[in-house]
This record gives sequence, structure tokens and C-alpha cells, in this order.
Amino acid sequence: MSFSDILGHQKQVEVLKRALQGNRLHHAYLFVGPDGVGKRTVALSLALAIHCTQGDHDSCGQCENCLRIRDGNHPDVRVIGPEASKREITIQQMRDLQRLLEFRSFSGKKKVAIIDPAHQMNYHAQNSLLKTLEDPPGDALIILVAHSTGSLLSTVLSRCLRLYFTFLPAEEVAGFLVRQQGTPQDQATILAMLAGGSLGAALACDAGELLDERNQWIERFSSLSREDYRRVVSLAEEMARDREKALRFLQWIREWYRDILIQQTTGSAGEMKNSDLVHKIRDAASKHSLNHTLSVLSQMGGVAGKLQRNYSRRLVLEDFFIRVVAGDPPRL
Repeated sequence: MSFSDILGHQKQVEVLKRALQGNRLHHAYLFVGPDGVGKRTVALSLALAIHCTQGDHDSCGQCENCLRIRDGNHPDVRVIGPEASKREITIQQMRDLQRLLEFRSFSGKKKVAIIDPAHQMNYHAQNSLLKTLEDPPGDALIILVAHSTGSLLSTVLSRCLRLYFTFLPAEEVAGFLVRQQGTPQDQATILAMLAGGSLGAALACDAGELLDERNQWIERFSSLSREDYRRVVSLAEEMARDREKALRFLQWIREWYRDILIQQTTGSAGEMKNSDLVHKIRDAASKHSLNHTLSVLSQMGGVAGKLQRNYSRRLVLEDFFIRVVAGDPPRL
């Protein structure tokens, strides 16, 4: 995929394009952000732009190098992840990478190694990689792809240039689904919202399954009350088991309260993301004050940020839910 075809992340792409054009690429990058938003796609697009024989600091998608990278058999581009049946990237894989980087590039251009997901490197693998990061071959480019920095050694982090990726706007995801997948606009809008800004989740999940999940979320979240602490704890524990699901759940809550705000301020359903649930939104809007709705919305980013920084997910979510049902703004 060429840079121009990437959905969103224009600032990150521009940083890489300028570095490539000026021959100032760093020897190691860390792409950090939620799963499914396109970090690996951007990494592969950079590899394509480096090795393409036809494009001008971008890829044509048709030359031999582009085709070989796309098919995963270019000798100078490697994507490294956990081996089959293993949950970790091992020290042996890093040693194999070091040996590979010691050889001269076949193409005369950079040798690119993409480690994804980098947070699954075990301690020994990271220490082994550190040697390469400290004294990299001149024609090597290493890209780490991770959903957070929490499990990476500080010594590894200090030797990488970080680029942060965020969830894509739901409108961009919906537009992609309409253009590329032929999804009806109404269904694409709801699907993009439920995927929480993750194109990967939107493409991987069945629309019906996501709608069922959303309906379960509405039922569970709406049933929370200050009189039943057990429900709060139960929902927090359930969501805390899966970090990405917890982040998508928070994204949905953000959109849910945004719809409530629209109802409270305009009374119109035209701009609602959950437009098929207007009756439920009106009912929820009648039960909350405008100040409470604004308070919840203003704090959502902080709650999601704590989950991304490896705070205790259960405690963060439990505190958030308690304060929502108590009518207080979530504490940060």
C-alpha cells in the first residue's frame, strides 16, 4: 500500500516521508497505538517506499520489489512475530535477525525488520535486540510495533524514535467500508462506531456480532446503579480481561454520551451515531443532567489513557463506573 492510500495518520506519514526524502530515517522506530488502527500497514508502506524501483519516495505497487514485499518474500524485508504455537518472540529470533542484518543488502537499499507485536518480546529477546539498537548496521531499519510501551525495557525505548497512533475517526472508517467493501452507509456508520475507530476490528468482525455486542453493552451499562455495587464490579472485571475490548467499550460510551448530549441540546437525531436507538437515547437523556453528561465526556480521554498506560484495568473501570452511576465526574 502506498502512503497516499493509507487511511488516516497523515501526520505520522508526513514525518516518515520527509525523513525518507531527506535521507534522514532513524535507525529504529517504535510505532505505538491501539490494535487495528494501521501501525503495521504504515511500517510496510515505508518498506515499500524504500525498495520500490518506480515510485518517487513512495511505492508503485507493481514493480518486482513491491510485489515481493507484499507477498512476504523480499530478502531485505522481514516481519517478525511469535512463532506458531508460541506466545512470545524469543531470543533465538532476535539472534537470527542480528545475523541477517550483518549481511549486505541484496537490493543495495536498507534492510527493514518489522517486529510486530514488539510487546511480546520476552526479556531475553529485548536484551538481545538492545545490542543491535546500540550498534546498528548502517543499512538497517528496525520498526517495533506495539499497543503500549509498558512491557518494553526502558533501554529499548530510549533507542527508538516514537510515533504515536490513535483510533481513526469513525467517519473515515465508515467511508472506507462504503468505498472499498460496498457496505450500506447506515450500516457502515454503526459498524465504524462500534469498532471504536479500529479499521482492523471493523473488517474482522461481523456487523451482526458487533450489533449484538453493542446491545449487550447497553443492557449491562444501563443496569448499573448506585444501589447494586456487585453489578459495577462484575462489569469492570469482565471488561478488564481484554484491553482492546475495554478501549472499544469506552469509545462506545463516549459516542453514547455524545448522542445523549445531542438529544439534550438539540432534540434532533440527525447527528446521532446510534441513530437506530433514538428511543433509548431519549430515555437516557431524560435521566441525566446536562452537567453530568458534559462531565463524563470531558473525562473519557483520561480514563482511556490510563488503560493505555497499563494502570490496573479493573480498578480504573470500577472507579469510572462507580462515579458515573453516582452522578459524579470520573476521577483521574
